[in-house]
Amino acid sequence: MAKKQSGIFDEQFKLERISELGDPLEKLNAAVNWELFRYTLNKHLDKQAKGPGGRPGYDYILMFKILILQEHFGLSDQRMEFQITDRFSFMRFLGLRSCDKIPDSNTIWTFREQLKEGDVVKELFERFDKELNRQGLIVNKGKIIDASITEVPVQRNSRDENKEIKEGSIPEQWSEKKQSHKDTDARWTKKNNDDYFGYKNHIKVNSKSKLIDDYCITTANVHDSVGAVDLPDKKDQGQPLHADSAYTGEPFEKAVNKVKMINKVHEKGYRNKPLTKRQIKSNKRKSKIRVRVEHVFGFLHQSTGGILIRTIGNARAAVKIGLMNLGYNLFRYTLLLQFSGA
Repeated sequence: MAKKQSGIFDEQFKLERISELGDPLEKLNAAVNWELFRYTLNKHLDKQAKGPGGRPGYDYILMFKILILQEHFGLSDQRMEFQITDRFSFMRFLGLRSCDKIPDSNTIWTFREQLKEGDVVKELFERFDKELNRQGLIVNKGKIIDASITEVPVQRNSRDENKEIKEGSIPEQWSEKKQSHKDTDARWTKKNNDDYFGYKNHIKVNSKSKLIDDYCITTANVHDSVGAVDLPDKKDQGQPLHADSAYTGEPFEKAVNKVKMINKVHEKGYRNKPLTKRQIKSNKRKSKIRVRVEHVFGFLHQSTGGILIRTIGNARAAVKIGLMNLGYNLFRYTLLLQFSGA
């Protein structure tokens, strides 16, 4: 039996079948106006492109979409290059055809490195947040604040080396090459008797839409209430703020009162002063709203693999975690449009 020859419409038929089966990337592409991000990318990256070699050969929006894909699927640069080459759904999402040249892993790494300068990812996040507000999707009827640990590979250092790092200096005996493979910014913390090494993603979530309204990133050893002290904002005035009992304490309470939010933080029991029945009942009522933030972290951990990132240093971690947060909002936005029938 003669082997069937490939035809010029094979790719089209394949994509049509992927659409029939349900392609979330196709829905994301249709929902998001990616040109919203061009001004911010051009503003920061055109400056950098004036150096040796000039402007890179790939469109900034294309490269930005690659990073969103990469974080959503938790892929390394090498696996990202392979998946773009291999998967029709990825190529369609990026506006590429099978005959087009694909950005390689080094190009992806270099582009992401450029985003470290000038807090570009946070600016991209804020640009999309403005669009969400413009469309009325940020329903200001309450906020939830919580934090999640994002781990990085553990550093195998001696006790003396760790002491120097904690004091803010780099061990003298480390070569330049060794320094490039050591994360001297990340810190250890303990949660539920388990040890974690890395950073914390502190987020403020809209309690109605479950969109991330704002975020900040610290090392893992920073207490939740300290890391989130700048998240309550004057634009949140009059709204209830929900958080678990880790957010009790004078500094955080002052931050909430300063912007005139309604403090709905869980009350905390102490030794020789346990919670009363009234306080326990109140906490249960609050939990029905506060628990919504767990849906956000569930998406970040299950979909993006955000429990562990393989980066070195605070600046790179901030880019990766910021892209995860932005990616979550992009996919959540697509879902909200489906619910609304838009």
